[in-house]
Amino acid sequence: MSGEEHRTADPYEVLARAAAEWDDLEPRLDAAGRARLGDALRGLREGPRPWDAARDAVRVLAAALPGGAGARFVAPTVPDVPPVPGRPPVEGGSGAPGGSPVEGGSGAPGAGAGAPYSASYAGFRAVDLAALVLDGTRMVGPVLGPVRDRLLAVPALSEDAVRERGGDPYGPGLVRLRGPGGAVRLPRFQFAGDALPWPVVLEVNRLLDADDDPWAAADWWLSRDAWLAAPPAALLGTGRDGTLVDAARALVDGG
Repeated sequence: MSGEEHRTADPYEVLARAAAEWDDLEPRLDAAGRARLGDALRGLREGPRPWDAARDAVRVLAAALPGGAGARFVAPTVPDVPPVPGRPPVEGGSGAPGGSPVEGGSGAPGAGAGAPYSASYAGFRAVDLAALVLDGTRMVGPVLGPVRDRLLAVPALSEDAVRERGGDPYGPGLVRLRGPGGAVRLPRFQFAGDALPWPVVLEVNRLLDADDDPWAAADWWLSRDAWLAAPPAALLGTGRDGTLVDAARALVDGG
């Protein structure tokens, strides 16, 4: 793509484009540059001022890419506050649309917690770059993103909810998914009661290497299996633990 195609005043779109090109960009970032980008993206995803964090992330990305490669991600003018939908941004970026200043900038339309999810590029969003950099997950974009959204929509427990029930949210063999804002979600099907996991879930998750690839493990549990004629999670508590282990082992062995 040409550099001109990347010049936009919307930092969310710039970061969405970076997510779409992450396979090319990632090897070009050194450890320090990646760490700085991660700090900025953490503010985008978890902080109270996502627009400011997005602008910072764009600057970090442009500066961290070597050999002038970052120039294509430099926006010509990035407003200090988000533009109101349907109105052009203020020239110079120093005030709200129409010339009226917005105190702090966080109350303007587009600055709320959901704003990073709005702008997209080729099916990628700014928060997809945060997931790539901070979570190390490839469950983003037009193909895998919907799978991620589907898995995050199932009933789940938070870290605190598991602890309050006497469990360990970071115990080995549990599927832990990072949702919006980076919050850890533990799909509810894993627990027999309160926060005690089904023993067969821990056994199967170890077979599926859930600690390293929790999304694939969650997808297996929650998708219909042709051999089982049901999603594996639906068989928990039905006395078919051995069948679940055999099905998971067959998957791992390529059967």
